[in-house]
Amino acid sequence: MEYGKALLIKGVLTLVGLYLVLGVAYGASFGGVLLVTVVLGALSYLSGDMFILPKTNNLTATAADLGLTFLVVWAAGSWFLSLSGPAALAALFSALVIAVAEYGFHIFLISHVLPKNNHLRTFVH
Repeated sequence: MEYGKALLIKGVLTLVGLYLVLGVAYGASFGGVLLVTVVLGALSYLSGDMFILPKTNNLTATAADLGLTFLVVWAAGSWFLSLSGPAALAALFSALVIAVAEYGFHIFLISHVLPKNNHLRTFVH
């Protein structure tokens, strides 16, 4: 059940962060932001949160999320999002906002979701 709660939290954080940057600042449609949120959320949850984070540390997983967010948003901005500015700049701002949110989200994952025997727990408590 904790994984479902974690996915919901991640989805809300990602949607709010991306909407603030892509929707409010760059004029992207809510539907486009929602699509990017779903794609990015699925990719980053599987790669960064469930694979990289348990094997490394919060900083490494956050850096991976930053890079992935940049690439996904840049691609979406170049292919189908109608942005009022350069896609690379929108991707950079989005990646920075999402990285800050992900750092905090990883702390939640480490302390509440990942198995009790996870080596990262010792760094959180």
